[in-house]
Amino acid sequence: MAFDGLFIHSLLESIEPVLTGGRLSKIYQPFDQDLVLTFRKERKNYQLLISANAQYPRFYLTKQSISNPDKAPTFVMVLRKYLEGSVLQGIDQIGVDRIVNLHFSNRNELGDQVKLVLSIELMGRHSNVILYNEHDGHIIDLLKRINPDENRARMLLPKAKYELPPLNPGINGFELTENEFNKQKSEQEPLAFARQIGGLDRDDRNELTGYLEDDYSYSSLSTFIGQFDKSGAFILQTPEHKQKIFSYLPYHLDLTKERSYSDINEALEDFYLDQANQDWVKQKSGQIERLVKNEQKKLTKKIGKLNKQLDLAENSEGYRIRGEILNANLNRVKPGMTKIELPNYYENNQPIEIKLDAALSPARNGQKYFTRYKKLRDSIKHVKEQIKIAQDNLAYFDSVQTAIDNAEPQDIDQITDELTAQGYLKKPQKQKRKKKISERNLNKFKLSSGKTVLVGKNNYQNDWLTLKKANKTDIWFHVKNIPGSHVILQDDEPTDKDIVEAAEIAAYFSKAKNSAHVQVDYVQDKRVKKPNGAKPGFVIYTGQNSIEVTPEEERILSKRID
Repeated sequence: MAFDGLFIHSLLESIEPVLTGGRLSKIYQPFDQDLVLTFRKERKNYQLLISANAQYPRFYLTKQSISNPDKAPTFVMVLRKYLEGSVLQGIDQIGVDRIVNLHFSNRNELGDQVKLVLSIELMGRHSNVILYNEHDGHIIDLLKRINPDENRARMLLPKAKYELPPLNPGINGFELTENEFNKQKSEQEPLAFARQIGGLDRDDRNELTGYLEDDYSYSSLSTFIGQFDKSGAFILQTPEHKQKIFSYLPYHLDLTKERSYSDINEALEDFYLDQANQDWVKQKSGQIERLVKNEQKKLTKKIGKLNKQLDLAENSEGYRIRGEILNANLNRVKPGMTKIELPNYYENNQPIEIKLDAALSPARNGQKYFTRYKKLRDSIKHVKEQIKIAQDNLAYFDSVQTAIDNAEPQDIDQITDELTAQGYLKKPQKQKRKKKISERNLNKFKLSSGKTVLVGKNNYQNDWLTLKKANKTDIWFHVKNIPGSHVILQDDEPTDKDIVEAAEIAAYFSKAKNSAHVQVDYVQDKRVKKPNGAKPGFVIYTGQNSIEVTPEEERILSKRID
């Protein structure tokens, strides 16, 4: 179920009493399509997350810690100017459509009271957040400014008159009377009637149809609609293992209940956590991911060329042989020849073709083959060194990509700092103060035995965890020969079960997370060393044991703790 009109009605039942009367104290835009409004009411802070993301348009109260960017976008500066310190007078929904208006009261520079509306339109790729003056209806600013050529239905630019988008007409189930229902009932079948009810997506419409097919009555309709006046929620799973969220428990859909919540906001936070994190990480990591993929592509191509060069060098005996045979038969070479066939005494005098430079003497042609042979043989050591350097660099960028894949939004800044320190990104003109790494930055898990496992999420965190945080007798885990997180089991006498569970966590937070058989090395932390001058995250170790595990996402993430 998506954020349809009736779901929004349920959500407002929970949000409206909490926020109405609150003072808007902070506004920031952590990502391109997302806003966070912090309200202060009765000595408590409440964070309202609003997202105009085309795939996941939504709003709800969140307890998630979302970092505030150093530089505020223009839209946020406008919102702060007009709304910061204002009081939320009320929240209303346009019928049962996906439009919600937050009504604010504030005072302008002259001290006069002004009423402003922040309109949240949750309409897929047309989603937007619009601030306008309630008195004259003129738009002050909006999250997405749309050129007139792209939207001819209405003008979506500052100073234009705010107009509602074209809405699909439908019956408001909360306002439908029994007489009106009976008239509709006499004219159409349950499916046709369900299609007339506004604010329903496909799942809700199918569920309502099921209700009416069981009992085509006003009472049945009222029972279905009445479920949207409650504030709880349910997360359910489809047969294809896709999650869906409902504000009620459906009985006519092929869904399995996973979890139930008394607070719809908590349900939404859990439901959108992975999708939102992936989207936020994608937005923040765009620049560095392009850099990483470009470097991986260049290094892979370079290694291919170097391997061809090494193969040529290691198979250069043909040049020496041709030089020797040519020198032994100089009298048979005539001026102006470009090639000659001579007996190869290394192959039972089988004929061998030798190319010649017509501009050179026979002796110089022979010397040319010896020079080429010596140059190739001398290059073998250098080429091998270059291959090793390129392979190490490729492994490093593979580790950075794995860190991005496992990152949460707040981790991207550390990965950016790392690439800047390594010289792959330009240093910003205004240097930000680096945040110190602490245990709070890490992923934390509790095993069945109650023991704690700590997981680094990028190379900086891996180094800090392994070299500074861990006790020397703790057990260190890492996937064998594959980029992944450093994992520390905080115990010096783990059981076999502890080792298996910790190894599964290490396998999950690696490039091999989707593999069925993953080899994981483990050893006491004191046996892990960092070579001088090594890149972040790179360590060597001795005396390790290995175990093969299969990482299963649900089992592993169920052990995660805040």
